[in-house]
Amino acid sequence: MKKNLKAFGSIINFRQILIGLSVLIFGIMVYVIDRPPDQTYFVNRSPFNISLFKTLPKLFSHIGNSLPSFIHVFSFILISASLISCRKKGYLITCISWFLIDCAFEFEQKFNPLVLKIIPDWFSGVPFLENTRNYFFQGTFDVLDLAAVLIGSITGYYVLIVTMKKGKYNEEKNRWNN
Repeated sequence: MKKNLKAFGSIINFRQILIGLSVLIFGIMVYVIDRPPDQTYFVNRSPFNISLFKTLPKLFSHIGNSLPSFIHVFSFILISASLISCRKKGYLITCISWFLIDCAFEFEQKFNPLVLKIIPDWFSGVPFLENTRNYFFQGTFDVLDLAAVLIGSITGYYVLIVTMKKGKYNEEKNRWNN
């Protein structure tokens, strides 16, 4: 008998995880190909030279400026929703939550002097958090990034609905849709 993996008491939707992770991996290409390595944490900190910046022509052109904003919100919506295995209401809550998180990070880049004052000093000694100051200091606010976050959130909701498990999961669906 096949054993189903569960998260938070519900069956995980592997199709949603696979789509989310695939798009996230595709998004890494933007940083590896189109961005200078010193401006990208994981490229700059890699033990190997993974940067293809100036080795290949700019693959993503102008869309590459806002594509990561779309990819981040879209991928994290799919991954999060697949793990909590919710239905339409839960999907909507997940999409709105990630939309607000990504918008907050974008606006914090606009008001970075305020944000930089509240980042604790101990972040500098913690992997990944050590880059927080640079993210807000060097990041730039862009209305097109906000548009990409909105489009990524709407697209994420649509993909969640299309890939939602059907059949024997209807009792769970009814619980969330009521």
